[in-house]
Amino acid sequence: MDENQIIAMPRIGEAAPEFKAVTTQGEINFPSEYKGSWAILFSHPADFTPVCTSEFMTFASLESKFAEANCKLVGLSVDGLYSHIAWLRTIKEKIEYKGMKDVEVKFPLIEDITMEVAKKYGMMMPGESSTKAVRAVFFVDPKGIIRAIIYYPLSLGRNFDELYRALIAMQTADAFSIATPADWRPGDDVIVPPAGSCGVAKDRMENKEEMKCYDWFFCTKKLSEETVLSTILKK
Repeated sequence: MDENQIIAMPRIGEAAPEFKAVTTQGEINFPSEYKGSWAILFSHPADFTPVCTSEFMTFASLESKFAEANCKLVGLSVDGLYSHIAWLRTIKEKIEYKGMKDVEVKFPLIEDITMEVAKKYGMMMPGESSTKAVRAVFFVDPKGIIRAIIYYPLSLGRNFDELYRALIAMQTADAFSIATPADWRPGDDVIVPPAGSCGVAKDRMENKEEMKCYDWFFCTKKLSEETVLSTILKK
């Protein structure tokens, strides 16, 4: 890859770039066939590498948790399909890590030996490697819009608690028309979008006692964990 080549970078708020690809679970058409649910499209540098192995075991172990939040997982590397299959078989049959064993990866892992998808999503970073995708994460909403993007270097394994927290936070913001503060988790107070002044914001709220204002631009209200999770999670 020419290091001077301009890398296309999808942006938050844009439609996720479309592609068809062969995966370990058959051919997929992304994001079209994922409309109606959230999707996390993530890349890893290479099969048969330790950091990636720890990540895939973790993602596979958490797949049902993400599914409850109406979110599907899609992995990608620039390895071939047979390499993917052999690696995932090795994970299931031989690797035990942090109490995880016999882990079967059921979500699709994209074959991208041409790097077409990786380049389309800006996953190739010449400063890191011209032959391996960095650890990119794209959150795509039910309408096929990119809502968040996180990039990690090759040496840094992802924090899966944060990936799940970010997903739930975005869904909560959509469902309740609020924003979430730093380190927010379900059950914490949420931020009421400014309405010109705290007084105006209070006038617009049905239950004014629930709001706490730190200044005219910074108001929060309570939103219980039960209310959030009963709205977000599938039963």
